[in-house]
Amino acid sequence: MAKSHTPTTSATADRIAAHRAMALAALRADSSLSSRMSRYNHHMNCARSLELILGLARALRAGGGQ
Repeated sequence: MAKSHTPTTSATADRIAAHRAMALAALRADSSLSSRMSRYNHHMNCARSLELILGLARALRAGGGQ
């Protein structure tokens, strides 16, 4: 039987929280403003993308894709 490689919703939520924490840490880093903003934007974009994927997965599980 094939095993699914999709992460669970709790694992995805943990990754979202981790990216948000990394984004805030980037703002407090001892580096140039452009470097801090670049890292912050990267991690926030990752978090937003994961939130979108998580929302779509929840909608499909609830039958919203019919």
